[in-house]
Amino acid sequence: MQPVLEIYTPDGFDLWPVAEIEPFSYLPLSGELAPAEVGTAVMRIAGCNDIDPEQDDRPPRPADPLGSFLHGLLTFDNLFAAGGMQVTDSSKGTAFLPGCCNGLEDWRDWREVVNGSGPASFGHDPDPFAERLGDTVRLTVDAEQSDSPVIELSVTELHHLLDGAEHDLANFLAVAADWVSQYLPDHSAPVTAALARVLALPKSAVPPKP
Repeated sequence: MQPVLEIYTPDGFDLWPVAEIEPFSYLPLSGELAPAEVGTAVMRIAGCNDIDPEQDDRPPRPADPLGSFLHGLLTFDNLFAAGGMQVTDSSKGTAFLPGCCNGLEDWRDWREVVNGSGPASFGHDPDPFAERLGDTVRLTVDAEQSDSPVIELSVTELHHLLDGAEHDLANFLAVAADWVSQYLPDHSAPVTAALARVLALPKSAVPPKP
């Protein structure tokens, strides 16, 4: 299980260095990302929230390009990051991927599946669906397909996988905080705090300033 971010890099982006990643592919988040990959992830998360403040009570965009691009990330109460959790069964070559409109900020919905409080869907097109059946969790790659591939694993195994994925997110936040302090020093604290929020991590996960 890996936390992944759906990547789309707009043409001509030049606010900071980014990596060349295939559009609409998934970038796994961890503490192992290179600086340019971290820049891509921050760009994508900010881009997901780059919406004009015309239909709400947020303040107007700043005039400068950087402040304008970061405005949604820094002013929205509810942040969104396209992506989610990817689960791969390497023995069968089966991959459970987040669907369209699924957000990484909702990754803790997986805990509800583990705790047996209900099934969960993770976007659409495809329509990934997870449900607990006794001591087993069944992951259906596309619930709209009668012959969809499935991944089955024990509740205990999924619990451990979720712990590992949360560890990956915390490690990504650590390297992202270092990246932000280098490339966005004038916005370091609020951007890092926003990243923690969109990753659904507690404030204690934000690395303290040196």
